[in-house]
Amino acid sequence: MIATGLVLSGVAALVHVYIFVLESLLWTTRARAVFGTTPEEATATRALAFNQGFYNLFLAVAVTVGIVLVATGQTAVGATLVLTGTGSMVAAGLVLMISDRTKTSAALKQLVPPLLGVIALVVGLAA
Repeated sequence: MIATGLVLSGVAALVHVYIFVLESLLWTTRARAVFGTTPEEATATRALAFNQGFYNLFLAVAVTVGIVLVATGQTAVGATLVLTGTGSMVAAGLVLMISDRTKTSAALKQLVPPLLGVIALVVGLAA
């Protein structure tokens, strides 16, 4: 079950790397279609999106480092990083869903893989 949790957490990390690319690198181009923004909105919010994208990247990095540490036998530190990163991803998805019900689909894409990763990893560690 630990391996399943790590795989799901890895999927969540990849999703957040994709979000980083959209928000920090493609905000005024490709991301406009994904997020439904006008050219004016994208330009006005570019700095905010850039910062938010890096937040997502940092979560993905923490989860990835945690996965590597668990895989190399440093379970306590690795699991702590994975659970902190994925837990933050779940919390951010919940905030998005609660703050704007029209974003429920996006929020679920953001929070379901890490939530499943958390559950599987905790069950595996408790066994």
